[in-house]
Amino acid sequence: MNNAQRAVVSLAAFVLTCFFLPWLQLSCVGMKDSLSGYDLAREQDKFLWFVPVFMVAILVLGLTPPLWKKMPALFALASMVGGGIGAYLMHYERSSTNDSPRLVATKWTALFWLSFVACIGIVAAALAFYAKRARSP
Repeated sequence: MNNAQRAVVSLAAFVLTCFFLPWLQLSCVGMKDSLSGYDLAREQDKFLWFVPVFMVAILVLGLTPPLWKKMPALFALASMVGGGIGAYLMHYERSSTNDSPRLVATKWTALFWLSFVACIGIVAAALAFYAKRARSP
């Protein structure tokens, strides 16, 4: 396992873990509540379920040596697509939640932002993994 592949697998595990932690803080008249990515996917946006599905796929491909040794392009492509779609879905969820008129104040947590950056990091690390594997004999 090279460093780029370790980074992809680690970031995918991080995003998968953060999906179940608080992403959104809600407050209204002194009352506070929080919603995780799981809560948002269950209640609002059904497409958000693709985030953990892609992260599990990346983990399976990255932790199965016969797959990534024989087909590094499959691992790289799945990681780039999964990370890119995950980042897009998270951005879409944020923009659609912030654009809608609400009486309840919403604030996105640091875990959401770290997950979003980690999805972009997955794409970059997968690109580095493929570039290194394509150059080596």
